[in-house]
Amino acid sequence: MPHRTIHIFRKGLRLHDNPTLVTALETSDVVYPVYILDRNFMTSSSVIGSKRWNFFLQSIEDLHCNLQKLNSCLFVIQGDYERVLREHVEKWNITQVTFDLEIEPYYKGLDERIRAMGQELGFEVVSMVAHTLYDIKTILALNCGKPPLTYKNFLRVLSMIGNPDKPARQITSEDFIRKCITPTKLAAEEYYRIPKPEDLGISKDCPTNWVGGESEALSRLEQHLEKQGWVANFKKPQTIPNSLLPSTTGLSPYFSLGCLSVRVFFHRLSNIYAQSKNHSLPPVSLQGQLLWREFFYTVASSTPNFTHMVGNPICLQIDWYKNEEQLQKWKEAKTGFPWIDAIMTQLHNEGWIHHLARHAVACFLTRGDLWISWEEGMKVFEEFLLDADYCINAGNWMWLSASAFFHHYTRIFCPVRFGRRSDPEGNYIRKYLPVLKNFPAKYIYEPWTAPEEIQKQAGCLIGKDYPLPMVDHKTASEHNLQLMRQVREEQQKTAQLTKDIADDPMELNLKHPFKNDKECGLENNKVKRRCLEEMTAEDGTRQSDLVQSLDPCEVKVC
Repeated sequence: MPHRTIHIFRKGLRLHDNPTLVTALETSDVVYPVYILDRNFMTSSSVIGSKRWNFFLQSIEDLHCNLQKLNSCLFVIQGDYERVLREHVEKWNITQVTFDLEIEPYYKGLDERIRAMGQELGFEVVSMVAHTLYDIKTILALNCGKPPLTYKNFLRVLSMIGNPDKPARQITSEDFIRKCITPTKLAAEEYYRIPKPEDLGISKDCPTNWVGGESEALSRLEQHLEKQGWVANFKKPQTIPNSLLPSTTGLSPYFSLGCLSVRVFFHRLSNIYAQSKNHSLPPVSLQGQLLWREFFYTVASSTPNFTHMVGNPICLQIDWYKNEEQLQKWKEAKTGFPWIDAIMTQLHNEGWIHHLARHAVACFLTRGDLWISWEEGMKVFEEFLLDADYCINAGNWMWLSASAFFHHYTRIFCPVRFGRRSDPEGNYIRKYLPVLKNFPAKYIYEPWTAPEEIQKQAGCLIGKDYPLPMVDHKTASEHNLQLMRQVREEQQKTAQLTKDIADDPMELNLKHPFKNDKECGLENNKVKRRCLEEMTAEDGTRQSDLVQSLDPCEVKVC
């Protein structure tokens, strides 16, 4: 007998590649597409800034419009998640509830309670994988029930699985006309309408470069895929962190809310790669970026306290400084280092910054200059980034602070030279820090070194109109390097958990992520020999082209 189904949208705010919704449509004669807007649940595990709220509301509005085109609609119901669901299961005589499978602990707990409610009230529960490339449980099962803790081991496990599943079939108006219906008249009730930002007490603070929703996501995807040469040769570390327009795809906000399917992107890329003899390779290729995302999702799924240092078994336990004044200066773009402050200003203004810019400000806050906990930086990114993501945000901050995953801790980004390398004229700084726009290029990255006459001519006196540097980078970074060295000596076992033989995956010469075990063994031996050779060389003299492009600055020469 066909079901009466509530399909709950969570992060999968799209109709394309939506296997769970397809299943609901194929097993039901009535489907209610629902978004339960439980603000307490949404903010219990993360801080959501006004730009991300606006982006989210745009995304569910777009979903509603796309459903209307198919003779359906979206019921948006505010209130406590479980209370709302219980009330509407009974009100609408629901026999099935469907939703996408998520791996965050707060969703896992909620899913268990929904299943228990199903047993109590007599409805079936169906959940399917849609937000990741693979079923994370399959990856764990192939690795003895544990997550692979290095990118290289992660790729070894994927080699046993092969390519991700193909995207689900397209949903059309036929699904909502001949197969099942949505009682759309009910959605006209005020109770089910999509709230405006002011209804939620949120300022209308829409990001300038990103419009939320599946429609915009698919449009952007097509624009990028038209540039097949750029796609085939994309190498993320060679993109420009201080370009005035994004030099990467800029699709991450849409992946975060599930407005764009990672499986669709992966397989579209595969089609382009198949037509190119010499395309870029993981981990620096576009597919490699999707696999990085998958790696962090896999590790986060089974690591206790993944978003914290204490109680996190893979994270170094570091006695970070607690300095609220310095943290606020960093957060508010008042460090006195124009490159760092320009990045933080872009973060506030636009809700997005390039991944290498994220590297720079994260290193500055943690192991580079201020020795402040990565958790504090993670919270700031969580609040302001449109693409904030439980798994990726925490994973990247552990990486960038050298608390896990990354082990070349002597590589410290210079807050002056790093930005100057790719933007010697300082146009990025002039855009985001207009107070410095009249400084000559010679001084714009170090305005405190400009003679007083130059400062007057520029209309900006350092120490008055723009702050002096909050730290001496050379002194601070040298001191922090010694602290980090001591931590790693004392916690060698923890450090080794996330360390490959060649511990920087960006330097691995991986030909393809899906190799057989024999090929992987040969690759291991090659990497091992290369690493032994490099360890005998003087530090920094045999960096790869990639590392040079990152321009990390060894503290001894800063």
